[in-house]
Amino acid sequence: MPHAVSLLRAARLARSAKPFLARGGSTRPRCEGCRLIPSHCLCALRRTLPTRAGVCLLMADIEPLKPTNTGWLVADVVPDTFAFGWARTEVDPALLALLADPQWQPFVVFPGEYAAPGRVVRSVPDDGERRPLFILLDATWNEARKMFRKSACLDRLPVLSLAPEQVSRYVLRRSRRDDHFCTSEVASLCLELAGEARAAGVLEAWLDVFTHHYVQARHQLPFDPEGDAHRRLRELQSLEETPRRPKVP
Repeated sequence: MPHAVSLLRAARLARSAKPFLARGGSTRPRCEGCRLIPSHCLCALRRTLPTRAGVCLLMADIEPLKPTNTGWLVADVVPDTFAFGWARTEVDPALLALLADPQWQPFVVFPGEYAAPGRVVRSVPDDGERRPLFILLDATWNEARKMFRKSACLDRLPVLSLAPEQVSRYVLRRSRRDDHFCTSEVASLCLELAGEARAAGVLEAWLDVFTHHYVQARHQLPFDPEGDAHRRLRELQSLEETPRRPKVP
């Protein structure tokens, strides 16, 4: 079943006047489920993992069309992933309804230096009732800053400012700054803060597997199903499927 980013991509393609071709992209047919060429398809490896936390992707115009977009990977793993296109002049009513839904506590994930100090939080409190909803601005860094400044519907929400110690491992598109992370890496960090360590690990491994398949396909080389990335993903998926033992009275 198509997830939120897949549906947003289909809607964006339907509005396009001409086919979208990524920079340096191949014209070979791609799998609709994972955006890779059929020989490197990884749909059979995909597993969703139920989480209490949700993710809301606010995506720049052509971001859903890019085969390297990693918001897609978040939706692969986290079932409660929502995706909306961003426009400066209008807001999707479904986004406003989501932000007003009492089951969710939304957090805009963005560096605290760009927000008023009173809005900034660095942890995810568990109030026992509302579920955390992480709003990620899925765009280039310049686009994301504009989206943050010009999204009035987000102005009243707390801003979750992350302070990760690691350096981004994402190699398909690189920022000039080591403290910039791709969307799926940010989502993993958020899940970890929310106490969803298993989901965070699965999403990290899923990014590594996707990257391996994508790079191998780009160089017309076979992927390695016994490599470190695949092995770690299998281990985490096996762990997630292990039934919990009942507590002994």
